[in-house]
Amino acid sequence: MSAKPLSRGEAARRSPCPVACGLDMFGDRWTLLVIRDMMLGKRRFKEFAASPEGVPTNILAERLARLEEAGLVMREPVEPGARHQAYRLTPKGQALRPVLAAMRDWGLRWVPGTAAAVGARSQASSARPSSRPGTGRL
Repeated sequence: MSAKPLSRGEAARRSPCPVACGLDMFGDRWTLLVIRDMMLGKRRFKEFAASPEGVPTNILAERLARLEEAGLVMREPVEPGARHQAYRLTPKGQALRPVLAAMRDWGLRWVPGTAAAVGARSQASSARPSSRPGTGRL
């Protein structure tokens, strides 16, 4: 059985394990934080750069490009005819919402001193977190 050919820019997979493949796509230090920010309503490069974690702008640009290439993020004009671009999650990116919600809930329970971002809801405050795009909630 031969391996599936990789698309342009796709890194070689470590294994066929879905956890390993997911980590290859978004398991670095910054990518899930960018996705979190999109889920909380940020759309512009300068908004991501202003996050408290302080992602360096060169790394932010690379992560946004990689997320776009992987089909997790889509770039579009801020408004029709505008020169500035905004980012939004595709359905593939939105599918990570329960993953981030589970990570948030785990951190709130097990890591002392953590706090959820404004607009994020923990399972303790809601039996069913919102999964609607644009709600600004995880």
